Amino acid sequence: MRKPSAARTRLPRPAKSPAPGHKRAALQTAGPGEDTPYHHGALRDALLEAAERVLERDGLTGLTLRAVAREAGVSHAAPTHHFGDLTGLVSELAAIGFRRFSAAQAAAFASATHPNERGMAAAKAYLDYARSHPGLYGLMFRNERLDMTRPALREAADASFAGFANAIGSYRNEKISRESLTLEQAADIARSWSLIHGFSSLLIDGRLNGMLRCLPEGTDADSLLTAMLMSTLRRPAGP
Repeated sequence: MRKPSAARTRLPRPAKSPAPGHKRAALQTAGPGEDTPYHHGALRDALLEAAERVLERDGLTGLTLRAVAREAGVSHAAPTHHFGDLTGLVSELAAIGFRRFSAAQAAAFASATHPNERGMAAAKAYLDYARSHPGLYGLMFRNERLDMTRPALREAADASFAGFANAIGSYRNEKISRESLTLEQAADIARSWSLIHGFSSLLIDGRLNGMLRCLPEGTDADSLLTAMLMSTLRRPAGP
């Protein structure tokens, strides 16, 4: 008599190993209580956002690759993978700064109608940006920390200058090409840029606080900048 066969026990299949060259689609950050995934395409942006936070909070001396990785909650190797080194990271961050900077001035310029009003509006947008983002504003003009040959930074910086030159050209009632300037055009651009940039830098460094305290009540930095600009205006060129 045949013995009944024992019931077969189905064993679980072993998990498949990842194919060679397979990469994880997301990186994880160690957040409080839960993990937040950074998909590959968003990690670069997340690192730049983290870099800006570190810069504005801790200054340029506190901006390191490890500090950025720690702020973003990712491996310390992640910034190197995306930007190569600290110069690459801050150069890409400065490019973002220039694009925002240009957009703010262009919007202010477009909001006015008279040439003098457009110039004033753009100048105040320049100052507002510097006050709102002092760390990033300072970085944008620190050439010794930047790689100006990087395409994104070069393009953003050139566009910013072109926008500033356009504002001066509007005041002069003429088109200004940044590839070919007359001496008078260059003088107007350099004078206005030096005045606004110098004023903004002195203000965010606190070097104008004493002067502002001596002014009549209700007079603020914007009023002082307007008075400075008004004192340098001359009759526009052309008809």
